[in-house]
Amino acid sequence: MSRITIPAREAAPAASQPLLDAVEKSLGSIPNLFRLIALSPVALEAYLGQNGLLAKTLSVKTRERIALAVAQVNGCDYCLSAHTYLGLNLAGLDDEEIALNRNGHSNDPKADAAVSFAAKVARERGRVDNADVAALRAAGYDDSKIVEIVALVAESSFTNFLNNVVQTEVDFPAVSAADLAEVA
Repeated sequence: MSRITIPAREAAPAASQPLLDAVEKSLGSIPNLFRLIALSPVALEAYLGQNGLLAKTLSVKTRERIALAVAQVNGCDYCLSAHTYLGLNLAGLDDEEIALNRNGHSNDPKADAAVSFAAKVARERGRVDNADVAALRAAGYDDSKIVEIVALVAESSFTNFLNNVVQTEVDFPAVSAADLAEVA
């Protein structure tokens, strides 16, 4: 059970209503995460703004891969469930790729560099080595993409932390961080 009551759509603050309308138009529904963030219209506007802008960065596949890796590092079952669903149904990832992503890797060599880096940024709280940045550059990521990867880690960490604090009820097919098998 959630530690904070997640409002029904119609009970969300008035200032959040137009933002929730946009979420519903985009996704076809309003997942619990968005109704939770809607408790603070300012936080919802900030999150949706950042999310919308970061959607213009890396490919949807790589963004979902990063979200899966970070959610696993942060032990967020809600985000693992949501991004497994989105990875399969929006980004076209398969089960093997999702398992690799959760382990901080990818079958795609360029994406592997981004996912590995993102997982390390989350795990080490940004304290990476020169070699980590050099590996990203060697894989073809320029400085702007390195900044964007870190921004994606931060965005995912926000939702991971919020869902872990609140214990948000999962409204996607459930996935648990504890159920991950190591993938070679």
